[in-house]
Amino acid sequence: MASARSGPVLIAGAGIGGLTAAACLLQAGIDVEVYEQAPVLSEVGAGIQISANAGRVYRHLGLMDAVRAAGAEPALYRFRMFDTGEVLQTIPLGSGYEARHGVPYVTIHRADLHALLVERVRALKPDAIRLGVGVSGYATNGREAELLTSRGPVRGAAVIGADGIRSVIRAQMLGDTLAEYTGDCVWRAMVQTPDLPPEHQSNCVDIWVGPHRHAVTYPLRGGALTNFVGCVEYDGVPEDGWTIARPWAEMQADFAGWHPMIGALIHHAARDACYRWSLRIRPPVQSWTDGRVTLLGDAAHPTLPYMAQGAAMAVEDAVILARCLASTDVARALSAYQHARLARTTRIVTESTANRALFHQPDRDRLQAAFAARDMNAERSAWLFSYDPVTEGIQTG
Repeated sequence: MASARSGPVLIAGAGIGGLTAAACLLQAGIDVEVYEQAPVLSEVGAGIQISANAGRVYRHLGLMDAVRAAGAEPALYRFRMFDTGEVLQTIPLGSGYEARHGVPYVTIHRADLHALLVERVRALKPDAIRLGVGVSGYATNGREAELLTSRGPVRGAAVIGADGIRSVIRAQMLGDTLAEYTGDCVWRAMVQTPDLPPEHQSNCVDIWVGPHRHAVTYPLRGGALTNFVGCVEYDGVPEDGWTIARPWAEMQADFAGWHPMIGALIHHAARDACYRWSLRIRPPVQSWTDGRVTLLGDAAHPTLPYMAQGAAMAVEDAVILARCLASTDVARALSAYQHARLARTTRIVTESTANRALFHQPDRDRLQAAFAARDMNAERSAWLFSYDPVTEGIQTG
């Protein structure tokens, strides 16, 4: 194993991907140190969807019961018309989904999932996470890797860049390429579900599609909260950053004339807690490994949130990487990890991007025709939800 020869695996970033990787590696018997620039561990107030492909990893880590307890289990995934609420497509969830895939479909607050991962990592190694440590780059040779930090260089068996779309590890490895603005900005808000009229409370994941924008709504924390995300086309490039509050009236105006449920959610959103950020993406690359250094999650393959699979890809990366490092030497392991992940993550990035056009058709007739030509349940069950990164065959020879 990596830790037996040349020190711990060094992970830059303590987000969902970095912590899942740390937990998977530690559980496999590989020593880990996680370096995070923030002085305290926290996550933004947004929801995350855990489909079966990612859920199998949390079952592998012994966290599925805790994930279920902290989250919600929607009964149905629906694609709906923006104003009438007409259901265009459905994907059954609930008990039938679990029977088919072996794990439930769970929606969970990012902060709640993050806290569970912190707890799991610290249970496996109490001092694994090092806070308040900035990362500026790396060095690598045939014998070890070095993470350059604000407290000096740290040496280990390998470096994993799990430091997000603004990754400094990626910038050094692949060049400081600009993450391009997609033309969309995203609103997010949380609503206390009991504040909503009963007819607008829902235990479903709803994708509301409409001209030049769409919205996503689903329950969190056992239904106590409802998560609202709205993606809107903007010609300019508004402010960037997850925590920039914008006037509530702007969000209301962006969804004027939409279904009464959307109107109710916006009406009951906290006026001082409506956030908007610009969506950015980089085109897929064919290599994200340099010697004993590799990338994970958005640092490797930033993904638009139009399939709810960005975090899931980081989770899949994490367990595949751990399996590779547990089975062969570092150089072969990182090569095998990249080989195992390239095609699938490229497909996710490509199809997520294509969903923007599907969801934003310019009128009702074209929306209905576009969805009539698809079978979203069959498509996603066939290759997305059915994938098991815990048992998927990998070539490490």
